[in-house]
Amino acid sequence: MVPPYSRLRSRLFPFYLPFSASVSSESFGFSVWTSERQPAVLLRTRRHKKEAVMPGLIIDGVMPGSIAEELEIEPGDRLLAVNGHELRDIIDYNFFSGDDELTLLVEKEDGEEWELEIEREEGEPLGLIFRAPQPARCGNKCVFCFVHQLPKGLRAPLYVKDEDYRLSFLYGNYVTLANIDRSDLERIKEQRLSPLYVSVHATNPGLREELLGKKGITPILEVMEELAAARIVMHTQVVLCPGVNDGEAFAKTVADMARLHPMVASLAVVPVGLTAHRQRLPRLTPVTKEYAAAFVAEWGGKSRELAQQLGEPFLFLADEFYVKGELPFPPLEEYGDLPQIENGVGMIPLFLDEAEEVLEDAEPLRAMRVTVVTGESPYRYLADFLEKLSEKTGVTIDLVAVKNLLFGGAVTVTGLVSGKDIIASLEGRELGEMVLVPDVMLKEGEGVFLDDVPVEELETALKSRVVVVPSTPQGMYDVLLDEADAQP
Repeated sequence: MVPPYSRLRSRLFPFYLPFSASVSSESFGFSVWTSERQPAVLLRTRRHKKEAVMPGLIIDGVMPGSIAEELEIEPGDRLLAVNGHELRDIIDYNFFSGDDELTLLVEKEDGEEWELEIEREEGEPLGLIFRAPQPARCGNKCVFCFVHQLPKGLRAPLYVKDEDYRLSFLYGNYVTLANIDRSDLERIKEQRLSPLYVSVHATNPGLREELLGKKGITPILEVMEELAAARIVMHTQVVLCPGVNDGEAFAKTVADMARLHPMVASLAVVPVGLTAHRQRLPRLTPVTKEYAAAFVAEWGGKSRELAQQLGEPFLFLADEFYVKGELPFPPLEEYGDLPQIENGVGMIPLFLDEAEEVLEDAEPLRAMRVTVVTGESPYRYLADFLEKLSEKTGVTIDLVAVKNLLFGGAVTVTGLVSGKDIIASLEGRELGEMVLVPDVMLKEGEGVFLDDVPVEELETALKSRVVVVPSTPQGMYDVLLDEADAQP
């Protein structure tokens, strides 16, 4: 599952886009070629039965001036094979298409099959854009699954549970590996699908089956030891459920993961998230202020000890433990290169560090008033920064913590704030010249909130201009600079 606050990763495939978008399998930009290409060889015409699973990758677009355009490949065609290797997904395409001499098997929309032989310069992209893959569905029934706790009426994709090691590699989605088979493991090793992001939760086999709601699964340590032996890097997480997988069980999990270092590169522990919609689900205990404080007191020190033993930071406590426990954060350097930041680990310390730099450079701006919205968790940290930024710039900045009515008061992160809850929190207020909305509240590339409320509807309801702003100190300051320059 993707953590609720997770954003798109950009690692080996920085061009790979979310499910709603097309994906380009090439790197950035394109060139125009004048050399003659090998003409297509018509092999045969094939018709598929409607109910059949269609092989290959659907081509969603062709880059202008590219090799693919020159060879008359068109959107709607299907790439079946590269150099004799049938394609299952975008990973296969990238793995098999690295040679300078390629033979493509393309099926045209009318069923004709073309064989195309290509010689290209090193690094020349073919210019193909593919449709996004459909994720494999999750067969687990995790006791803490966030999807099971969603209210009715949200957009359909939010109810999809994915458990796909390919998306773990491409996007950084966390997977349990409980549904993986031998052919999947061999493929991961053969194609070097590294790093992967693994939800461990517990290394005790019986306890893990209880947490995942599934019997007869291969013990996670057996799978991870095999991957580690093949030099596959893994980042791991534990969703901590008080009274279930904490205490001795958690200590065993930490020790088991540390034993596999450096192939297990990091372990994050995040508190279980409970919404107000847990009908007919196992009873779980939330992480309270007292629990969080005690957990940090015990494991904050142990994480530093582990870092000394392993030579680098390894065990990371999610920001939410420090927020709930009302405790100061460790220095930013204790988070290493922030390998778990998209899992809610180190976000606030990084924000605070960047805030100091912005405040040093901030300049007086014209007098104006704006409103900023946020979730309840980061409110006090953001409030301190914005108060100081207001003093430096002369801009009146009103910060509003939006109470989460959609998921319930226990859910306080900014990324799960809905459009309707923002409207409810801001109606009747003096909002100034504009409302600044952090980009993590919106579905990437579509400008809508979790409840499908678009930004335009927010503007209509609030009778105010709404500006989506990067969720960083610099991003907020830059918006104020732009506004000051645009209206002297």
